[in-house]
Amino acid sequence: MAFSSTIICENLIAELNESIENQNPADIFVLVDENTKKFCLPLLLQSEKLKSCQIITIPSGDENKNIDTTIQVWNFLSSHGATRHSLMINAGGGMVTDLGGFAAATFKRGIRYINVSTTLLGAVDAATGGKTGINFLGLKNEIGVFAPADKVLINVDFFRTLDDKNLRSGFAEMIKHSLLDSREHWNNILKFDFNKIDFDLLKCRVVESVKIKEQIVEKDPKEQNLRKALNLGHTFGHAFESFSYRQHQPILHGYAVLYGLVCELYLSHVKLNFPKEDLLKLITLSKENYGKFSFCCEDYEQLYELMTHDKKNVSDAINFTLLSDVGKIELNQTATKKEIYECLDFYREM
Repeated sequence: MAFSSTIICENLIAELNESIENQNPADIFVLVDENTKKFCLPLLLQSEKLKSCQIITIPSGDENKNIDTTIQVWNFLSSHGATRHSLMINAGGGMVTDLGGFAAATFKRGIRYINVSTTLLGAVDAATGGKTGINFLGLKNEIGVFAPADKVLINVDFFRTLDDKNLRSGFAEMIKHSLLDSREHWNNILKFDFNKIDFDLLKCRVVESVKIKEQIVEKDPKEQNLRKALNLGHTFGHAFESFSYRQHQPILHGYAVLYGLVCELYLSHVKLNFPKEDLLKLITLSKENYGKFSFCCEDYEQLYELMTHDKKNVSDAINFTLLSDVGKIELNQTATKKEIYECLDFYREM
């Protein structure tokens, strides 16, 4: 499986023009949501290559990352004459690149696509790595395929349009990557000042984070082994996220992952002796910058049930990626229901 190259753009339009020229498509469709249509599309349309493109607009928000929205995209492509020689450009955050990638990968058995990531979360998580998908029956990314973009273009200047919560949401995935990689990157992340965002420094951290993810994905594109490492924080995190939607109080994906990281590093400490001081550093970072996720004892069964649907699970066991130390990844770890409840107790009481 050939993987896309990710470009941290110095000149977005020049990089976009070159990427389109290399594809030489019959026609071009640009997928945006309501937010990127307003804030990002005007810049993209400065490209001469997009003068005759057709714009597909979908509603923003993860609650719209579903089969109904995907059908809208397929309908538009079909009714506007898209062929296997068409090119789709997905311009947006993770919701747009996940859904757009899935729609492109399945329309006429696959048309080529480029991701232009406009959010920090999308840049370091969804846009790179070749995973596409939609939510189904209240479960995150339940339907999808591995289908890499031909190119992933990241323009850090777009991140200046994000509000504080969306910046922090994206940064949570960077925290995860640093824990997977090395103490050097973990310490760099711990020094980052959320209260005074230095976008030049953020760009450096994004380059590091994307590199960490791409190195893992290149070794294991279809998540047979090492790529499972990228699920650190996500077994608890996806359960928290899905639960928040059931409660009609949705939390951002990165916040859910950060809360999940706390639980899974605690589980790592209990089962694999992950250093307590690093767990405490993460707890401090979480409390100071992300607050706490609210749930009660009566919710444990529902959270556990959501974890049983996790795609990493084998047989009846709930599967985790854990750490024995920063940068020391332990795949295919399992935990009993009692141990999972203990993690939930720890999180509520911390």
